[in-house]
Amino acid sequence: MTKADIIEGVYDRVGFSKKESAEIVELVFDTLKETLERGDKVKISGFGNFQPRDKRARPGRNPQSGQPIEITARRVVKFVPSQVLKAALNGGDADDGEESAEGDGNDSP
Repeated sequence: MTKADIIEGVYDRVGFSKKESAEIVELVFDTLKETLERGDKVKISGFGNFQPRDKRARPGRNPQSGQPIEITARRVVKFVPSQVLKAALNGGDADDGEESAEGDGNDSP
């Protein structure tokens, strides 16, 4: 899905003009980006949490040459899906994705 698809979805469902829909979507993304840039967490109920994290510099290797390189420190965004989203992705099963403790038919007596 692209930003254009999201704009189209807002246009279809809400009834705003395409220009208004685009402005709303841009405003939402700009707000999310500014919040994360400040280092604040973004919580969207029923969807998940976005949290900025700092990664330290660390040693790595160039995969083509095998030469050691320094991977620079940087900031990344971690996304943790909500239980509601996890359940929707897994057909409505709201557990934490853990397998059932019941046997698979290969249990010994």
